[in-house]
Amino acid sequence: MKTLETGVRNARNVGRYLFGRGGLDQLDSILRSRREMSENGVVFFVDEYFENNSNLVSRLSIQSGDRLKFISTVHEPTTDYINSLRDELVADGMAAPCAIVGVGGGITMDSAKAVSNLLTNGGRAEDYQGWDLVKIPGIYKIGVPTLSGTGAEATRTCVMTNKRSGLKLGMNSDFTVFDQIVLDPDLTATAPRNQYFYTGMDAYIHCIESSAGYYRNAIGDAYSRETINLCRQVFLEGDMMAAHNREKLMVASYLGGCAIATSYVGVVHPFSAGLSVVLGIHHCVGNCITMRAMAEFYPEEYSEFWKMVELQNVEIPSGLCKDLSDDQYDRLYESTVVHEKPLTNALGEDFKSILTREKVKELFQSM
Repeated sequence: MKTLETGVRNARNVGRYLFGRGGLDQLDSILRSRREMSENGVVFFVDEYFENNSNLVSRLSIQSGDRLKFISTVHEPTTDYINSLRDELVADGMAAPCAIVGVGGGITMDSAKAVSNLLTNGGRAEDYQGWDLVKIPGIYKIGVPTLSGTGAEATRTCVMTNKRSGLKLGMNSDFTVFDQIVLDPDLTATAPRNQYFYTGMDAYIHCIESSAGYYRNAIGDAYSRETINLCRQVFLEGDMMAAHNREKLMVASYLGGCAIATSYVGVVHPFSAGLSVVLGIHHCVGNCITMRAMAEFYPEEYSEFWKMVELQNVEIPSGLCKDLSDDQYDRLYESTVVHEKPLTNALGEDFKSILTREKVKELFQSM
Protein backbone atom coordinates (compact mmCIF):
# COMPACT_ATOMS: atom_id res chain seq x y z
CA MET A 1 0.00 0.00 0.00
CA LYS A 2 1.35 3.39 -0.99
CA THR A 3 2.04 5.65 1.99
CA LEU A 4 0.82 9.23 1.63
CA GLU A 5 1.87 12.32 3.59
CA THR A 6 -0.53 13.25 6.38
CA GLY A 7 0.19 16.92 5.87
CA VAL A 8 1.01 17.20 9.59
CA ARG A 9 4.60 18.42 9.85
CA ASN A 10 4.61 20.90 12.72
CA ALA A 11 2.71 19.01 15.42
CA ARG A 12 1.87 20.41 18.82
CA ASN A 13 1.71 18.30 21.98
CA VAL A 14 0.45 19.09 25.47
CA GLY A 15 2.56 21.80 27.13
CA ARG A 16 3.23 19.88 30.35
CA TYR A 17 2.06 16.66 31.95
CA LEU A 18 2.18 15.32 35.49
CA PHE A 19 1.89 11.53 35.81
CA GLY A 20 1.48 9.33 38.86
CA ARG A 21 -0.84 8.07 41.55
CA GLY A 22 -2.10 10.89 43.74
CA GLY A 23 -1.28 13.43 41.05
CA LEU A 24 -4.61 15.22 41.54
CA ASP A 25 -3.29 16.60 44.82
CA GLN A 26 -0.75 18.64 42.82
CA LEU A 27 -3.46 20.53 40.95
CA ASP A 28 -3.65 23.31 43.53
CA SER A 29 0.07 24.07 43.20
CA ILE A 30 -0.19 24.03 39.39
CA LEU A 31 -3.04 26.57 39.53
CA ARG A 32 -1.23 28.84 41.99
CA SER A 33 0.82 30.56 39.31
CA ARG A 34 -2.29 31.17 37.21
CA ARG A 35 -4.10 32.69 40.19
CA GLU A 36 -1.15 34.99 40.87
CA MET A 37 -1.36 36.36 37.32
CA SER A 38 -5.03 37.31 37.46
CA GLU A 39 -7.73 38.44 39.87
CA ASN A 40 -10.21 36.22 38.09
CA GLY A 41 -11.09 32.78 39.37
CA VAL A 42 -10.85 29.27 37.95
CA VAL A 43 -13.66 27.46 36.15
CA PHE A 44 -13.93 23.76 37.01
CA PHE A 45 -15.86 21.50 34.64
CA VAL A 46 -16.38 18.18 36.44
CA ASP A 47 -18.09 15.05 35.11
CA GLU A 48 -21.53 14.72 36.73
CA TYR A 49 -20.52 11.19 37.78
CA PHE A 50 -18.60 12.86 40.64
CA GLU A 51 -21.36 15.25 41.75
CA ASN A 52 -21.89 13.35 45.00
CA ASN A 53 -18.22 12.51 45.48
CA SER A 54 -17.25 15.05 48.13
CA ASN A 55 -13.75 13.58 48.44
CA LEU A 56 -12.84 14.29 44.83
CA VAL A 57 -14.44 17.74 44.80
CA SER A 58 -12.63 18.74 48.01
CA ARG A 59 -9.29 17.77 46.45
CA LEU A 60 -9.80 20.37 43.71
CA SER A 61 -9.20 23.15 46.29
CA ILE A 62 -11.95 25.34 44.90
CA GLN A 63 -11.72 28.90 46.19
CA SER A 64 -14.17 31.78 46.48
CA GLY A 65 -14.45 33.42 43.11
CA ASP A 66 -14.11 30.08 41.31
CA ARG A 67 -16.98 28.40 39.46
CA LEU A 68 -17.86 24.70 39.59
CA LYS A 69 -20.00 23.26 36.79
CA PHE A 70 -20.99 19.60 36.62
CA ILE A 71 -21.05 18.48 32.99
CA SER A 72 -23.88 16.26 31.80
CA THR A 73 -22.68 13.06 30.14
CA VAL A 74 -26.11 11.67 29.26
CA HIS A 75 -25.53 12.86 25.71
CA GLU A 76 -22.32 13.70 23.87
CA PRO A 77 -21.61 17.44 23.48
CA THR A 78 -23.62 19.38 20.94
CA THR A 79 -22.67 22.76 19.56
CA ASP A 80 -25.74 24.19 21.32
CA TYR A 81 -24.60 22.77 24.66
CA ILE A 82 -21.10 24.24 24.28
CA ASN A 83 -22.60 27.60 23.36
CA SER A 84 -24.81 27.49 26.45
CA LEU A 85 -21.86 26.72 28.73
CA ARG A 86 -19.98 29.71 27.35
CA ASP A 87 -23.03 31.96 27.64
CA GLU A 88 -23.58 30.95 31.28
CA LEU A 89 -20.01 31.87 32.19
CA VAL A 90 -20.22 35.24 30.43
CA ALA A 91 -23.52 36.03 32.17
CA ASP A 92 -21.90 35.07 35.49
CA GLY A 93 -19.01 37.50 34.98
CA MET A 94 -16.51 34.77 34.09
CA ALA A 95 -15.71 35.72 30.51
CA ALA A 96 -11.97 35.66 31.25
CA PRO A 97 -11.16 33.11 33.98
CA CYS A 98 -7.51 32.58 34.84
CA ALA A 99 -7.86 28.89 33.94
CA ILE A 100 -10.37 26.23 32.94
CA VAL A 101 -9.99 22.75 34.41
CA GLY A 102 -11.77 19.73 32.90
CA VAL A 103 -12.06 16.73 35.26
CA GLY A 104 -13.71 13.66 33.76
CA GLY A 105 -13.91 11.59 30.61
CA GLY A 106 -13.75 12.69 27.01
CA ILE A 107 -17.06 14.59 27.14
CA THR A 108 -15.96 16.76 30.04
CA MET A 109 -12.45 17.38 28.71
CA ASP A 110 -13.77 18.20 25.24
CA SER A 111 -16.27 20.63 26.79
CA ALA A 112 -13.46 22.38 28.66
CA LYS A 113 -11.37 22.71 25.50
CA ALA A 114 -14.27 23.99 23.41
CA VAL A 115 -15.38 26.62 25.93
CA SER A 116 -11.78 27.76 26.35
CA ASN A 117 -11.63 28.46 22.62
CA LEU A 118 -15.02 30.15 22.44
CA LEU A 119 -14.30 32.58 25.28
CA THR A 120 -11.40 34.14 23.38
CA ASN A 121 -12.47 33.65 19.76
CA GLY A 122 -16.13 34.65 20.02
CA GLY A 123 -18.86 33.40 17.73
CA ARG A 124 -20.59 30.05 18.03
CA ALA A 125 -19.16 26.57 18.46
CA GLU A 126 -20.41 25.51 15.02
CA ASP A 127 -18.27 28.24 13.45
CA TYR A 128 -15.15 26.28 14.38
CA GLN A 129 -16.06 22.71 13.40
CA GLY A 130 -13.27 21.79 11.03
CA TRP A 131 -9.53 22.14 10.63
CA ASP A 132 -7.57 25.16 11.88
CA LEU A 133 -10.52 27.54 12.10
CA VAL A 134 -9.64 28.67 15.64
CA LYS A 135 -7.31 31.65 15.27
CA ILE A 136 -6.70 32.89 18.83
CA PRO A 137 -5.30 30.91 21.79
CA GLY A 138 -7.98 29.94 24.28
CA ILE A 139 -8.09 30.35 28.05
CA TYR A 140 -5.30 28.42 29.81
CA LYS A 141 -6.70 24.91 30.25
CA ILE A 142 -5.89 21.83 32.28
CA GLY A 143 -7.16 18.31 31.59
CA VAL A 144 -7.61 15.72 34.34
CA PRO A 145 -8.88 12.43 32.82
CA THR A 146 -10.90 10.07 35.00
CA LEU A 147 -11.24 7.51 32.20
CA SER A 148 -8.50 6.27 29.87
CA GLY A 149 -8.77 5.73 26.14
CA THR A 150 -10.26 8.65 24.25
CA GLY A 151 -6.96 10.54 24.16
CA ALA A 152 -8.92 13.78 24.66
CA GLU A 153 -6.21 14.82 27.10
CA ALA A 154 -3.67 14.80 24.24
CA THR A 155 -5.51 15.61 21.02
CA ARG A 156 -5.91 18.87 19.12
CA THR A 157 -9.67 18.48 18.80
CA CYS A 158 -12.87 18.54 20.84
CA VAL A 159 -15.72 16.71 19.18
CA MET A 160 -19.26 18.12 19.00
CA THR A 161 -22.43 17.33 17.08
CA ASN A 162 -24.36 20.03 15.25
CA LYS A 163 -27.93 18.74 15.40
CA ARG A 164 -29.07 21.02 12.59
CA SER A 165 -26.44 19.97 10.06
CA GLY A 166 -25.95 16.42 11.35
CA LEU A 167 -22.19 17.03 11.42
CA LYS A 168 -20.15 15.44 14.19
CA LEU A 169 -16.76 17.11 14.08
CA GLY A 170 -14.35 18.90 16.39
CA MET A 171 -12.48 22.16 16.68
CA ASN A 172 -9.36 20.63 15.17
CA SER A 173 -6.69 23.18 16.01
CA ASP A 174 -3.35 23.59 17.76
CA PHE A 175 -5.14 25.98 20.11
CA THR A 176 -7.37 23.14 21.31
CA VAL A 177 -4.48 21.25 22.92
CA PHE A 178 -4.38 21.36 26.72
CA ASP A 179 -1.65 23.51 28.28
CA GLN A 180 -1.29 21.06 31.19
CA ILE A 181 -2.64 17.63 32.01
CA VAL A 182 -2.67 15.67 35.25
CA LEU A 183 -2.58 11.89 34.73
CA ASP A 184 -3.58 10.19 37.99
CA PRO A 185 -4.38 6.46 37.52
CA ASP A 186 -6.18 6.38 40.88
CA LEU A 187 -9.00 8.39 39.31
CA THR A 188 -10.01 5.52 37.01
CA ALA A 189 -10.42 2.98 39.83
CA THR A 190 -14.16 3.63 40.31
CA ALA A 191 -15.11 3.49 36.62
CA PRO A 192 -17.87 0.98 35.76
CA ARG A 193 -16.21 -2.08 34.25
CA ASN A 194 -17.99 -2.02 30.88
CA GLN A 195 -17.37 1.73 30.49
CA TYR A 196 -13.71 1.28 31.39
CA PHE A 197 -13.41 -1.27 28.56
CA TYR A 198 -15.36 0.76 25.98
CA THR A 199 -13.25 3.84 26.64
CA GLY A 200 -9.98 1.93 26.68
CA MET A 201 -10.83 0.43 23.31
CA ASP A 202 -10.89 3.92 21.80
CA ALA A 203 -7.09 4.05 22.16
CA TYR A 204 -6.69 0.60 20.61
CA ILE A 205 -9.06 1.38 17.73
CA HIS A 206 -7.52 4.81 17.04
CA CYS A 207 -4.19 3.14 16.50
CA ILE A 208 -5.19 0.06 14.52
CA GLU A 209 -6.96 2.46 12.13
CA SER A 210 -4.04 4.86 11.80
CA SER A 211 -1.54 1.99 11.42
CA ALA A 212 -3.54 0.51 8.53
CA GLY A 213 -4.15 3.79 6.72
CA TYR A 214 -2.68 5.41 3.63
CA TYR A 215 -1.71 8.62 5.43
CA ARG A 216 1.24 7.85 7.66
CA ASN A 217 4.30 9.33 9.31
CA ALA A 218 7.05 7.72 11.35
CA ILE A 219 6.27 9.46 14.63
CA GLY A 220 2.57 8.69 14.45
CA ASP A 221 3.40 5.06 13.67
CA ALA A 222 5.70 4.87 16.70
CA TYR A 223 3.02 6.26 19.01
CA SER A 224 0.49 3.80 17.54
CA ARG A 225 2.74 0.77 17.96
CA GLU A 226 3.35 1.45 21.64
CA THR A 227 -0.30 2.23 22.27
CA ILE A 228 -1.37 -1.08 20.75
CA ASN A 229 1.37 -2.87 22.70
CA LEU A 230 0.16 -1.41 26.01
CA CYS A 231 -3.50 -2.15 25.20
CA ARG A 232 -2.61 -5.77 24.53
CA GLN A 233 -0.88 -5.99 27.90
CA VAL A 234 -3.92 -4.50 29.64
CA PHE A 235 -6.71 -6.40 27.90
CA LEU A 236 -5.07 -9.75 27.12
CA GLU A 237 -3.30 -10.36 30.44
CA GLY A 238 -5.30 -10.71 33.66
CA ASP A 239 -7.62 -8.12 35.16
CA MET A 240 -7.74 -4.96 33.05
CA MET A 241 -8.60 -2.86 36.13
CA ALA A 242 -5.71 -3.95 38.34
CA ALA A 243 -3.68 -0.95 39.54
CA HIS A 244 -0.70 -1.64 37.26
CA ASN A 245 -3.00 -2.01 34.26
CA ARG A 246 -4.79 1.26 35.03
CA GLU A 247 -1.39 2.95 34.89
CA LYS A 248 -0.57 1.30 31.56
CA LEU A 249 -3.93 2.23 30.04
CA MET A 250 -3.56 5.87 31.10
CA VAL A 251 -0.22 5.98 29.28
CA ALA A 252 -1.76 4.23 26.27
CA SER A 253 -4.55 6.80 26.18
CA TYR A 254 -2.10 9.71 26.13
CA LEU A 255 0.13 8.11 23.48
CA GLY A 256 -2.89 7.17 21.40
CA GLY A 257 -4.03 10.78 21.48
CA CYS A 258 -0.58 11.87 20.32
CA ALA A 259 -0.74 9.27 17.53
CA ILE A 260 -4.05 10.46 16.18
CA ALA A 261 -2.89 14.08 16.31
CA THR A 262 -0.41 13.28 13.53
CA SER A 263 -2.55 10.83 11.52
CA TYR A 264 -6.15 9.87 10.77
CA VAL A 265 -8.60 7.24 11.92
CA GLY A 266 -10.20 4.79 9.49
CA VAL A 267 -13.46 2.93 8.96
CA VAL A 268 -14.56 2.41 12.57
CA HIS A 269 -14.86 6.02 13.67
CA PRO A 270 -17.10 7.24 10.81
CA PHE A 271 -19.55 4.39 11.45
CA SER A 272 -19.45 5.13 15.17
CA ALA A 273 -20.16 8.78 14.37
CA GLY A 274 -23.21 7.68 12.39
CA LEU A 275 -24.48 5.71 15.40
CA SER A 276 -23.97 8.78 17.56
CA VAL A 277 -25.70 11.27 15.25
CA VAL A 278 -28.70 9.09 14.35
CA LEU A 279 -29.21 6.85 17.40
CA GLY A 280 -27.55 8.90 20.15
CA ILE A 281 -25.04 6.17 21.02
CA HIS A 282 -21.95 7.35 22.88
CA HIS A 283 -18.70 7.33 20.94
CA CYS A 284 -16.68 4.66 22.76
CA VAL A 285 -19.43 2.04 23.01
CA GLY A 286 -20.29 2.98 19.42
CA ASN A 287 -16.77 2.00 18.37
CA CYS A 288 -17.19 -1.38 20.06
CA ILE A 289 -20.57 -1.95 18.43
CA THR A 290 -19.06 -1.03 15.06
CA MET A 291 -16.39 -3.70 15.54
CA ARG A 292 -19.14 -6.28 14.98
CA ALA A 293 -19.01 -5.31 11.30
CA MET A 294 -15.26 -4.82 10.83
CA ALA A 295 -13.99 -8.33 10.01
CA GLU A 296 -13.72 -7.37 6.33
CA PHE A 297 -11.63 -4.26 6.97
CA TYR A 298 -9.48 -5.22 10.00
CA PRO A 299 -9.54 -9.06 10.13
CA GLU A 300 -6.69 -9.69 12.57
CA GLU A 301 -7.68 -6.87 14.89
CA TYR A 302 -11.32 -7.97 14.70
CA SER A 303 -10.35 -11.38 16.08
CA GLU A 304 -8.12 -9.85 18.73
CA PHE A 305 -10.84 -7.43 19.83
CA TRP A 306 -13.35 -10.22 20.45
CA LYS A 307 -10.73 -12.19 22.34
CA MET A 308 -10.30 -9.16 24.63
CA VAL A 309 -14.07 -8.94 25.10
CA GLU A 310 -14.21 -12.59 26.13
CA LEU A 311 -11.20 -12.43 28.46
CA GLN A 312 -12.44 -9.32 30.26
CA ASN A 313 -16.04 -10.58 30.41
CA VAL A 314 -17.65 -7.38 29.16
CA GLU A 315 -20.86 -6.87 27.21
CA ILE A 316 -21.04 -5.31 23.75
CA PRO A 317 -24.60 -4.28 22.76
CA SER A 318 -26.01 -5.92 19.64
CA GLY A 319 -29.03 -5.78 17.38
CA LEU A 320 -29.38 -2.00 17.58
CA CYS A 321 -29.58 -1.47 13.82
CA LYS A 322 -31.55 -4.51 12.67
CA ASP A 323 -35.01 -3.08 12.05
CA LEU A 324 -34.64 0.62 11.45
CA SER A 325 -36.67 2.70 9.04
CA ASP A 326 -35.45 3.54 5.54
CA ASP A 327 -35.06 7.14 6.68
CA GLN A 328 -32.82 6.07 9.57
CA TYR A 329 -30.64 3.94 7.27
CA ASP A 330 -30.36 6.89 4.88
CA ARG A 331 -29.32 9.17 7.73
CA LEU A 332 -26.80 6.59 8.95
CA TYR A 333 -25.29 6.47 5.47
CA GLU A 334 -25.04 10.25 5.16
CA SER A 335 -23.62 10.64 8.68
CA THR A 336 -20.95 8.04 7.90
CA VAL A 337 -19.69 8.93 4.42
CA VAL A 338 -19.47 12.64 5.30
CA HIS A 339 -16.19 11.76 7.04
CA GLU A 340 -14.08 11.86 3.92
CA LYS A 341 -10.59 12.17 5.45
CA PRO A 342 -10.67 9.01 7.60
CA LEU A 343 -12.47 6.98 4.92
CA THR A 344 -9.97 8.10 2.29
CA ASN A 345 -7.22 7.16 4.75
CA ALA A 346 -8.64 3.66 5.09
CA LEU A 347 -10.03 2.89 1.64
CA GLY A 348 -8.64 5.43 -0.82
CA GLU A 349 -10.26 8.30 -2.67
CA ASP A 350 -12.87 6.04 -4.29
CA PHE A 351 -14.19 4.90 -0.89
CA LYS A 352 -17.78 5.61 -1.96
CA SER A 353 -17.53 2.89 -4.60
CA ILE A 354 -16.82 0.47 -1.74
CA LEU A 355 -19.18 1.95 0.81
CA THR A 356 -22.28 2.10 -1.35
CA ARG A 357 -25.60 2.91 0.26
CA GLU A 358 -26.57 -0.77 0.27
CA LYS A 359 -23.16 -1.85 1.64
CA VAL A 360 -23.36 0.66 4.49
CA LYS A 361 -26.89 -0.47 5.32
CA GLU A 362 -25.73 -4.09 5.36
CA LEU A 363 -22.85 -3.27 7.70
CA PHE A 364 -25.11 -1.38 10.10
CA GLN A 365 -27.63 -4.23 10.09
CA SER A 366 -24.89 -6.62 11.21
CA MET A 367 -24.29 -4.49 14.32
